[in-house]
Amino acid sequence: MKRPRFFFYIAMIVIFNLIPLNVFAYSYGDPNKEAVAEAYKQMKEKLNEEPPNFAAAKEIFETVKEEIDMHMGPEPAKAVLGALEAKDRQAVTENMEKILVLNIARRLDNIEKNFDQYDTSKRLLAKAFATYEALSPIIQGKDAALDKQLRTEFDNALQSLGNPGLFGVGEKKSDINAFKKSKETILTTLQKQFGLKSLEVGHFSESATEKPDEVKKKEWTDLSNSKNWVPLIVIVAIIIGAGWIYVRRRKRI
Repeated sequence: MKRPRFFFYIAMIVIFNLIPLNVFAYSYGDPNKEAVAEAYKQMKEKLNEEPPNFAAAKEIFETVKEEIDMHMGPEPAKAVLGALEAKDRQAVTENMEKILVLNIARRLDNIEKNFDQYDTSKRLLAKAFATYEALSPIIQGKDAALDKQLRTEFDNALQSLGNPGLFGVGEKKSDINAFKKSKETILTTLQKQFGLKSLEVGHFSESATEKPDEVKKKEWTDLSNSKNWVPLIVIVAIIIGAGWIYVRRRKRI
């Protein structure tokens, strides 16, 4: 095997071992469904049985625990599992509802950060709304008008994304300020309704053990952020450079 080709293969192996597998495996799936919200609804069904089926509810929760830990830190899952072990149906439900609010906040935050990516933003908003749909019956039970207002704000958020149209036909300009306004209304209302002190990761409860700075350290694996490609590019450049130098020296011998 020729030396340059050998070093090229080595470089590719290094790249694919450094990039987290979930970067390639992640999929938005059905935009009108959200896994955590679906788990919440299934768990409620099990907990509403007589007697409450905590074992089945725990099995359902385990299917989304990894995703929750990845995006929200360990505290939310710890709270839910603790309530399940204590067989406290109300605590399980309330903690899951808080997780759904945090999930909506995460989706809306990501839309704002990537506002110019229409297709992605639209899918994320659909998932945020699918999550709200799971919480909607609770809001309706307290204040039907408030539920209607929140649904209107989700619709306004969708309209704010604009539409790139097809070859310029049907194009509609986006409005990030309108989106921020709807986002603020949605999150402020949900935070108040479900009693969250903060919508930031690490503030799930007063006993939160993970600090925001510790969570941010995980963000290096997010390759949607261009700055996180820099270390990979540097490593590949070093390997290719070393291979080139080696080949040059071999030719001189």
